[in-house]
Amino acid sequence: KSNKEPSDYTEFTNSVNQLTNDFEFLKKANIGSELMSQNDIDRVKEIAKRTWINMGKEEPLLTSNEIENLSIKHGTLTAKEREIINNHVVVSIEMLKQLPYPKSLKNVPEIAGGHHEKMDGTGYPNGLKRPEMSIQARMMAIADIFEALTAYDRPYKKGKKLSEAMHILHKMKKENHIDPDLFDIFVKQEVYMSYAKEFLAPEQIDSFDKDLLNE
Repeated sequence: KSNKEPSDYTEFTNSVNQLTNDFEFLKKANIGSELMSQNDIDRVKEIAKRTWINMGKEEPLLTSNEIENLSIKHGTLTAKEREIINNHVVVSIEMLKQLPYPKSLKNVPEIAGGHHEKMDGTGYPNGLKRPEMSIQARMMAIADIFEALTAYDRPYKKGKKLSEAMHILHKMKKENHIDPDLFDIFVKQEVYMSYAKEFLAPEQIDSFDKDLLNE
C-alpha cells in the first residue's frame, strides 16, 4: 500500500488551507487600520477573482462593495463615506459663524474649523497651507489628532498607546501635515503627558524614547 496521498486529495487539502488563510486575512482587513499596504490591497483583489457555487449558480467570492470596503488604504471609511464625514467641518464652521462672539473670541470659527487642514495644503475643507492658518488653528489640529488616536471610549476602535500616537504624529510632522515647530513644543514641554495622566487609561501610558521625535 502506498504512503503517497492521491493527487486530488492533496489538491483539496491545499485549497482548504489556502481558503482558510485567505479568510483569516480578510477578517483582519475588515477590522481596518491606520494604513493598509499595497500588497494587502492587491491580495484582496486576487482573492476577489475566485468564485463559488451558490444554489447552483456561480458567483464571485467577494462583491464589488466588499472589495471596496476591504481595500481602504487609510482608516475604515470609503471615499464616499469620508466625503460625508468631512462635511462635518463645513457644517461646524457655518454653525459657529452664526453665534454672537465677544471680540476676544471672534476667531473661534477659524480655529475650530481648521483642525483638519494640513501644513502642505492637502487638508480640508479649504486646503489651507501653514501661513494661511492661525497658530491656534495649527495647535487645534495637533490636539485633535492626538485625542482621536488615544481616545479609548469610541465604539469603532481601541485607543492607541501613548508611544504609538506620538510616533504617528512624528510621522505627520515629517510629512508636513502638522506644524513642526508646535509639535516640537508639544514634545519638549511634555504636553502629551499632562493630558495622558488625566484622560488616558493606565495601560495606554507606556514609555518611549522622546529624542526620536526630534529627528
